This record gives sequence, C-alpha cells and structure tokens, in this order.
Amino acid sequence: MGKVATAIEAKLRAALAPVRLEIVDDSSKHRGHAGWREGGETHFNVEIVSAAFDGQNRVTRQRLVYAALKAEFDAGLHALALTTLTPAEHAQR
Repeated sequence: MGKVATAIEAKLRAALAPVRLEIVDDSSKHRGHAGWREGGETHFNVEIVSAAFDGQNRVTRQRLVYAALKAEFDAGLHALALTTLTPAEHAQR
C-alpha cells in the first residue's frame, strides 16, 4: 500500500471507525486524464462501512469522508469513487 493509501486508511479509521474499509488505487485507469501523475496514488475507489453514516444522506456521508481527507486533496489526491454504507445497508447487500 502506498503512502497516500496508507494516509487515507489511517484518517478514515480515526474519523469514522469503519467496520469495513477497502481502498483500491485506480490511478492506472486514469493515465493521461486530469489529475493523473507518474507514480499513481491520485485516483482511488473507497468502500467504507461505518455507523457514523446512520441517518446521513449520501451527500453528507461523502462530505464526512472528504473532510477527513482534506490534507490529502490539498497535497494532490485528485478523485475518490466512494461507496458509503451503514452496517445495516452493508448487511443487506
């Protein structure tokens, strides 16, 4: 796991105490697109399951994630594809 992915994991665990967290670096799929840079770690697919999302709509959930990762975005993280679920929603999948 790269430096940015490690930071994403640590910050999301600290901020949202997820029961499931999967982080996939999809940067290679975005080669030549906006925000891509050599070495990757610019585009990630993140699935996070957390009780912190209970009662929150999709936009609010995403804002919680983006707030936790503000420093990473400021440092060059370009995009996240997010799946944000409560434990009950995850159990229904």
